[in-house]
Amino acid sequence: MDEKQELLSLLSTDAREAVDDIARQLGTDTETVESLLDELESDGTVHGYQAVIDWDNTDTEHVAAFVELNVELDRETGYKEIADRIAKFPEVESLRLVSGDYDFAIEVTGDSMQDVSQFISEQIAPIPEITQTVTHFIMETYKEAGIDFGDRDDDDRLSVSP
Repeated sequence: MDEKQELLSLLSTDAREAVDDIARQLGTDTETVESLLDELESDGTVHGYQAVIDWDNTDTEHVAAFVELNVELDRETGYKEIADRIAKFPEVESLRLVSGDYDFAIEVTGDSMQDVSQFISEQIAPIPEITQTVTHFIMETYKEAGIDFGDRDDDDRLSVSP
């Protein structure tokens, strides 16, 4: 594995790790790591660094949903044009063209189920090329971005054995 791949692997595990520590793990110097980071950021490989938040541990109302979108393309409009239009909404956390029974998978967030539903019905569904939406509200998150949120079951009872 080359240095860039190793660096990307380390960043995907912990993007807050100090450059000195990353250099030590890669067996190189900090200047090389900083140069690689600059290169990965400028060429669009690394787009940002974000915290993975367990919203259930906050006092903030936060609702997320996965939405399946079916589209019908015409001669003038392709997937890219539809994706560009949908990606502009701040409520859209992720947008992917997928294979299978539907065309796009999007993750949408809002302050309430009503906010998310209203966004889908008033902003997404009216897009002319969209023929169908199916919304799946996320009820519980156990793992996000490779990070396990741990045991949410506070039931400390001992199991009964025969």
